[in-house]
Amino acid sequence: MTTSPTLLMVVLLGAVVGVGLLLLVQSMSPAPVQRSVKGGGPSLTERLAALGRRLPLGIGAGVLILVLTRWVVAAVAVAALVVFWNKLFGSSRTERAGLARLEGLATWTESLRDTVAGAIGLEQAIPATAHAAADSIRPQLLALSDRLRVRVPLPEALQRFADDMDDAGADLIIAALILNSRLRGPGLRQVLTSLAHAAREELEMRQRVNAGRRATQRSVQIVVGVTVAFVLGLRLLNPSYVEPYGTPFGQVMLVVILFFFGAGIFWLRRLSQFEAPERFLRTLESRRAA
Repeated sequence: MTTSPTLLMVVLLGAVVGVGLLLLVQSMSPAPVQRSVKGGGPSLTERLAALGRRLPLGIGAGVLILVLTRWVVAAVAVAALVVFWNKLFGSSRTERAGLARLEGLATWTESLRDTVAGAIGLEQAIPATAHAAADSIRPQLLALSDRLRVRVPLPEALQRFADDMDDAGADLIIAALILNSRLRGPGLRQVLTSLAHAAREELEMRQRVNAGRRATQRSVQIVVGVTVAFVLGLRLLNPSYVEPYGTPFGQVMLVVILFFFGAGIFWLRRLSQFEAPERFLRTLESRRAA
């Protein structure tokens, strides 16, 4: 029978592992672009609500591992792995959103080029192309059209559009539109053609890069799944082999092993991430928010 001090030590070790994994996930999470001046950030209730179904699934997985292995550290680690699975391995959704935004921006630039070729100004061409734009950029374009409809100056409306898009590739196109709206010089169609071609080339390059990085993400998922299944199988089929991990010292060593294991996952995740270039078309308000 495990004594009370030993049980307390094991529970404390499990809490240490849980806090360490939470800090690891927090360090991998990107900082929000905008923060409320008063609120400062989401509350604890909002954070728990954002986890959705993963929170009860993680708790259930942790309880199951605790029942099967009697290892508090392993139970906490598996529960955290289930809860933060999307944080660790779900970056493909963000990558797909970025690719869809870039493709929509390239298509809209081509549409704007063809519309401007009909000898109409940007103030008329932008609202004419907003409703036919891709879903990934249509809300921002509709907001831009609304600003033009209420007589917001075109350079200011385009600057706000750049803040709404919050994308370095969009800054390049919007900067050309801002310069043309101020100078009213010729050659806008040729500039838009070059920008659309550059956006297409960047889209193709990012698709090739993401295809290779998705293979890395799948490899990491397979390694994690096989490792968890292997350890669980040893605990159930050959408990004498892993019996030392049931002692307090074994739990301490398990913490060390999980630390290096988590560091390896974090390193592989960093390799599979796409580092977007820094924006250059920022207002003073957007810089303060960032």
